[in-house]
Amino acid sequence: MTWLVVGLGNPGPTYAGTRHNIGYMVADVLAARMGGSFKKHKSGRVDVLEGRLAGERAVLGRARSYMNDSGGAVSTAASFYGVEPDHLIVIHDELDLDFGRLRVKSGGGDNGHNGLKSIRQSLGSGDFFRVRCGIGRPPGRQTVEDYVLKPYSAVERKDLPVTIEIAADAVESIVTLGLERTQSSFNS
Repeated sequence: MTWLVVGLGNPGPTYAGTRHNIGYMVADVLAARMGGSFKKHKSGRVDVLEGRLAGERAVLGRARSYMNDSGGAVSTAASFYGVEPDHLIVIHDELDLDFGRLRVKSGGGDNGHNGLKSIRQSLGSGDFFRVRCGIGRPPGRQTVEDYVLKPYSAVERKDLPVTIEIAADAVESIVTLGLERTQSSFNS
């Protein structure tokens, strides 16, 4: 059975270092661990890397659309590779977790996250794994939209590489050890 691992984010250099793109950042680390690089899928909707992740057959994906429309790319890849929701892992930013915190879960709602909402609508199911990477809430009166599209602070950037590596480890743990063991090891 093939795993589909999708890092959520927005395409292009403008968004590369923003909080909303932590899913892309984790996917990049996983691609390096797999020894490959992303290539444009023939559908044009998603960049993919096929190979082995932690010894298991896997496809890494990054939508070529913006976060709010990522569901079409995810469902296209899932359909093309014959992946059911129980073998889909989505990596995304999470406002309700402090920066550096991580939670792994299966299923649930979208909690106001437009990328997850789009995926749920396109797949017709929310029963997939999520690696939720904490970014915290915006300070003061800053809007959520402004906050998630801003780069990490200088202080956060110092710890960001460790956070990304731990999230990548959590993805590999889901693939090899399953949800419960991963949750007991990684849910902080």
